[in-house]
Amino acid sequence: MPIVMKLDEYGKGAWLAFAVLGFILWWPLGLATLAFMWGSGRMACGMGGAGRYEHKMSRLQEKMDRLRERMGGEPRGFGRWGGPPSSGNRAFDEYREETLRRLEDEQREFRDFLERLRMARDKAEFDQFMNDRRRGGDVAETATSA
Repeated sequence: MPIVMKLDEYGKGAWLAFAVLGFILWWPLGLATLAFMWGSGRMACGMGGAGRYEHKMSRLQEKMDRLRERMGGEPRGFGRWGGPPSSGNRAFDEYREETLRRLEDEQREFRDFLERLRMARDKAEFDQFMNDRRRGGDVAETATSA
């Protein structure tokens, strides 16, 4: 697929131009190009996409930060006694503290989970590299032929 590698060199704009040209010449070609771009992750919205989990994790972190701001700022470290400011309702304050504590625990668990996924992926890629190297094959040749 030399055309795929050539279009990848030029980036997403080249893929979009190729899809538009495909629609102009013969509409099934343009449709097939869009389907390929979506399915391969070249549009960053399909099943592929190298940074998909990292992107989702950063979005989750931003949402957690916004939630923390709405719930009274930082969970600890300010206020009169080192905690968040009181709303005047002890039941609500306890509920808020418990909810923030639970969300922080879930966030920490999710970060650990993503880290384990990244480690497993990196280990699999490294093991593949070492296996290719042991077989005596040139790693650069196997990477470009894939």
